[in-house]
Amino acid sequence: MGDTIVYAGVKFQIMTPYPDRPNQGGLMCSAEIRPVAGRNWEPGPPSPESIELGRVVDRGIRESGCIDVDNLCIIPGEKAWQVILDLFAISDDGNLFDAFALAGIAALKTAMLPEVRFEMSDTDRPLPVSKTPTMCSYHKVGGRFVYDADGKEELGGDERIHITLGDDGHVHSLQKGLKGIFTADEFAEIMEHAQGRCEELRQMILRAEG
Repeated sequence: MGDTIVYAGVKFQIMTPYPDRPNQGGLMCSAEIRPVAGRNWEPGPPSPESIELGRVVDRGIRESGCIDVDNLCIIPGEKAWQVILDLFAISDDGNLFDAFALAGIAALKTAMLPEVRFEMSDTDRPLPVSKTPTMCSYHKVGGRFVYDADGKEELGGDERIHITLGDDGHVHSLQKGLKGIFTADEFAEIMEHAQGRCEELRQMILRAEG
């Protein structure tokens, strides 16, 4: 990911469970990119790019089922924990998608539910995260696939795709961007590479956990 630098933070609040999921907590994910990240970014409300970044990362985490949302319920139908994952870019040198996804799952796996502060328990407890979904992104530049594209390569990209894989290699989310298309053979080639690369990223997260 080159000189791209991001950080992720997790905070919690009490929510009223949704009527169709009275025994579950919730997850929100947002991405913020300010001018400090690079000259291409401007101040103001969230840009379409930052909204897409937040949604793609959110979907990969949500669809993986890595957070036990049933374990976030406090009082069925009345109170539950809402997990808020905030993602910030400090330096954008390309591939913010993978950087945000990596930082996000690492932050979730080390987060603690603040039960002492909310007077629910004498001790805080870890956020119930049981899986480690990881994302791999690919750009097609000049007819060739580029994994982990830097800023210049992204500018020349015709198509891009983001793949989130689970611990067992299961595909939890796919997101295609830009206007081009991928053939079946191209997609098969990307998937084969993604299986190995996502596992490398997963092991990196697990080693960091200790």
